[in-house]
Amino acid sequence: MTKILMTSVRADEELAIQAFAQTHDLDITLSREPLHPDNMPDFSAYDGLIVQQTAKIGGDLAFYQHLAQQGLKQITTRTAGYDMIEVALAQAAGLKVTNVPAYSPRSVAEMALMQIFRLLRRTWAFDHRVAENDFRWAGLQAREIHTVTVGIIGAGRIGGTLAQLLHALGARVLAYDTQPQDKHRAYLTYVDKATVLSESDVISLHVDLNPSSVGLLRAADFKQMQSHAGLVNASRGQVIDTTDLIAALQTGEIESAALDTVVGESAVFNQDLRTQGVADTHIQTLLDLPNVILTPHVAFYTNLAIQNMVETALTDVLRIINDLPAENEI
Repeated sequence: MTKILMTSVRADEELAIQAFAQTHDLDITLSREPLHPDNMPDFSAYDGLIVQQTAKIGGDLAFYQHLAQQGLKQITTRTAGYDMIEVALAQAAGLKVTNVPAYSPRSVAEMALMQIFRLLRRTWAFDHRVAENDFRWAGLQAREIHTVTVGIIGAGRIGGTLAQLLHALGARVLAYDTQPQDKHRAYLTYVDKATVLSESDVISLHVDLNPSSVGLLRAADFKQMQSHAGLVNASRGQVIDTTDLIAALQTGEIESAALDTVVGESAVFNQDLRTQGVADTHIQTLLDLPNVILTPHVAFYTNLAIQNMVETALTDVLRIINDLPAENEI
């Protein structure tokens, strides 16, 4: 029987995993822990490996060669992002790498849309006032979505889906993407990055993490944005320079931000830190700022997305194990 190890498994994934295992006659071992070289099991007992984590696996070429020598043919992440894997090293060792690029574009797009509404309605400010028993609403007039311009940086599967939702609500949608797609032109207007920054009331980020997208928004970019503008990030924390963002929020260069992902999140998100608190100074500063909405990387977290992530990842692993091409090989 084919044996597969899945790491960082959550309880909410188990039903989909068990159903797939039963249908395909698989023996799937579930681990709650992320994969790192210091907790690596004996992979000679497994035919396939699926991970899910934001922290890098770590390890050098010898680490990936060891996986291949033990009989693995691949490493799969059941997420869209794959920066936790040293892809070049894995491929140099003869391992195929796959991800799940389209588990449910609606899941992230709908989260981004909700955050756009929250920024436009300034709920971040009302939340802080109400928490202090201050129920006044003077100075917090909202903007209706059909009267604003929303900028999307990265109009791929998720960004394109968000554009459709915004277009249906009557918003003007601008987008910057290095590879414009004609199919999205009915819902958005492609412009350059500077135009998105200067003309948008809210900007939503939906780019892959790669060398060209790291630090995509820095101090100079925030200076181009309108002072009443909000920023939504549901992609990866590294696409924003956190220090520059904090400065822009503190000085009023931009009004607000809704962040579902931040640099350093792996030590904080999905952790219970009620006793010890947050050690990361940047994340704690963001938590303390009254004009920031912070959520723990949950934009993907819907019933349909979880099922799709599990099934797509396992399907690709099975194809590689059986020497067939995988749909989502990187």
